[in-house]
Amino acid sequence: MLETTPRVAVIPGRRTALIALAASVFSVAALTFAPAVHAQDKTSIKVGIMAGEEEDTWVAVKEQAATNGLTVETVIFNDYTQPNEALARGEIDANAFQHEPYLENQIATQGYKIVVAGYTALWPVGLYSKKHKSLEELPDGAVIGVPNDPSNEGRALRVLEDAGLIKLREGAGILATVADVDENPKKLEIKELDAGIVGRAIDDLDGAVVNTDWALKSGLTADIQIARETIENNPYRNFIAVRAEDKDAPWVKKLVASYQNEAVKEAFDRIYKGSGVSAY
Repeated sequence: MLETTPRVAVIPGRRTALIALAASVFSVAALTFAPAVHAQDKTSIKVGIMAGEEEDTWVAVKEQAATNGLTVETVIFNDYTQPNEALARGEIDANAFQHEPYLENQIATQGYKIVVAGYTALWPVGLYSKKHKSLEELPDGAVIGVPNDPSNEGRALRVLEDAGLIKLREGAGILATVADVDENPKKLEIKELDAGIVGRAIDDLDGAVVNTDWALKSGLTADIQIARETIENNPYRNFIAVRAEDKDAPWVKKLVASYQNEAVKEAFDRIYKGSGVSAY
């Protein structure tokens, strides 16, 4: 039968004190020199993503992460303001839902110390038309709808500028508005509408600049898209974001590699059917 009470040798006098002192010094030394567990040692992380098709994409990312020795748990959000707040608070380790103009605005207004870890995909904004099959067919005075929120309106106007339909004033930046249109040779009537309405109003417009998410919800398809923003150096590419303190951690490199590979690209293409493109 095993004893449940350990036997303690009693050492009298000064020797007891010396041994106790030595033990305490050893304990302090052990605490001082014990290896600390930092974020870079992580083998299991939480990543915030938005509800919807991204959940399917990240199933493939999780599979790739497992082969890299990293366990990924996805945390699903329905509000775009939540993932950065959760990341800043340490409730998640990374997120993947935003582009740089959005993050820059969040940093300016909220003071977040969040950085880009690696790019993921782009959902190109397009100019759609049910009445005209090409840019050349757009008549003078055509009515074009654009979203009226600051980030998306500037992006939509860039699509029109890249298509040669308008020219924005120098220095207009990514938050350009209709007031920044410097040249409008076709005398387009640019209507600012709510982002959720502009795609659905296309029957009453000659064309509408709509982001991918709202295009899908509005039933707009690639076959009626007559212009599209380019991918190269596009500030609206989405990315994996982490806290600045973690940017060089080994697990971050593993996470990015788990997204940026052919297996995930194939899954992404299958899920988004051309409405989004890999952009890394």
